Amino acid sequence: MTWRELLLVSCLSAAVLLCMLQEGTSASVGTRQVAGQEAQEDVEQKIFMQESDASNFLKKRSKRSPKSQEEVNAENRQKLWVDELRKEYHEEQRNEYENFVEEQNDEQEERSREAIEQWREWHYDGLYPPYLYNRHHI
Repeated sequence: MTWRELLLVSCLSAAVLLCMLQEGTSASVGTRQVAGQEAQEDVEQKIFMQESDASNFLKKRSKRSPKSQEEVNAENRQKLWVDELRKEYHEEQRNEYENFVEEQNDEQEERSREAIEQWREWHYDGLYPPYLYNRHHI
């Protein structure tokens, strides 16, 4: 077989294989759609209730009894826990910012010190002692 015949046979076999796979997936998707619709109808029946039942439920719940002490305690614990998490988060953010500012200040001081040293070295002519000892007293 020449390479053209081999290429033609491989392309035809790939096309047949793709056609078979496409028909298989469409059939499986179709059954899933029907099953999905049935499940959705079942869920709707469980979620939604008759109008009269809904109004009775809302009438009963309009006068709610006060919370028990356990419910109040649980809600307070939840609020305290959230407050603690928020406090830790803000503290961590503040520490990160303080570290950042400290690093920036250190870098600025280092650059300033290096610039001053370079200036002194440039202007020092070797005749006088270093700057600190070269003060004129009157």
